[in-house]
Amino acid sequence: MGKVIQMATKTGKIDTSDMVKAINKKLGIDAAYNLEHDNPAYIKDWIPTGSTLLDWSIYPGREAGIPVGRITELAGLSAAGKSFMATVIAANANKKGMKVIYFDSEAAVDRDFLIKAGCDPKEVMYMQAISVEKVLETIEFAMEQWPDQQLLFIWDSIAATPSEKDIVGDFNPQSSMAVKPRIFSKAFAKLQTPLERTQSTLLLLNQLKTNIGGTPAQMLLNPYFTPGGKAIVYHCALRLWLTRRQAKAGKVLDENGTQIGSEVKVKIEKVRSAGYGREVIFDVMWGGPSIRIADEESWLNMLSNIKSDRYKASGAWKTIIDKDGKEYKFQSKDWLTKLQDSKFREVVISILKEQLIEKYQS
Repeated sequence: MGKVIQMATKTGKIDTSDMVKAINKKLGIDAAYNLEHDNPAYIKDWIPTGSTLLDWSIYPGREAGIPVGRITELAGLSAAGKSFMATVIAANANKKGMKVIYFDSEAAVDRDFLIKAGCDPKEVMYMQAISVEKVLETIEFAMEQWPDQQLLFIWDSIAATPSEKDIVGDFNPQSSMAVKPRIFSKAFAKLQTPLERTQSTLLLLNQLKTNIGGTPAQMLLNPYFTPGGKAIVYHCALRLWLTRRQAKAGKVLDENGTQIGSEVKVKIEKVRSAGYGREVIFDVMWGGPSIRIADEESWLNMLSNIKSDRYKASGAWKTIIDKDGKEYKFQSKDWLTKLQDSKFREVVISILKEQLIEKYQS
């Protein structure tokens, strides 16, 4: 008969803080936390997107944006405004003291482009996205080399960046099929923890592809998909999909009839909050002296696209109604001037939040 070995155990109540210290000492790294004092899963900071409406919608109850310490995907159709929006986010990151590393595989940006968006060129490092492997190695190296510096990595775009096997191989797509999804699966899992520890952020720009497979019903339900495999879906804390109207109504024109911007619709495709599935409309201005999101100018457009009993339009005149039934009449040409009035502004924000946030919480 074998010998029975009894394990020695400590009796009495064990303090969670002592458990945390013991486990972290064993692992040689801070991986365990006492949620009474700290929560590493809590998003500590956000980078504004440039659209107040979108920031409200991403995380109801906060003026959120792009979550710091996480991976975000910004996907869109061709010429939907992905690079424009990314540079606005980069400028907002600079204002928060973050340095930006911009990986460009599409020759989409240059120094003047970034300056027009409000970026500080001294705080932005531009890199050619030579290959998927080189980009990922650079991201990992930067966080190891400068762990106390918050970084924003913008990858424009992951769909257009080849793998090293693509570069050395022939032009037959079968020879490198599924190479990039396998790389992403390993890489994004590996980068999650260092991103959170250094409070750095990875913004992936991706392309929306038209879904031409499946039944007509499936294509109607899911008209688009993004290349890169399931790793992007699993590891992104936030996924934003951009589309724009091709019709004349979707163009922003100056007084001479020249297009200087586009109307963009952003759908929150994934977020770990109650904001999932919401859509926001705003104008991206790129043809003037600056690249920007027409934030407050777009509030009126958003009012016109939501269904609310507190907003009415009749010809050139619009009416907003406060919760006590008081009406405020105005014309579109006076919109920005009227917003300077604190009471008028309060009613507008109340209607927008009611439609974007509160109705989903009831």
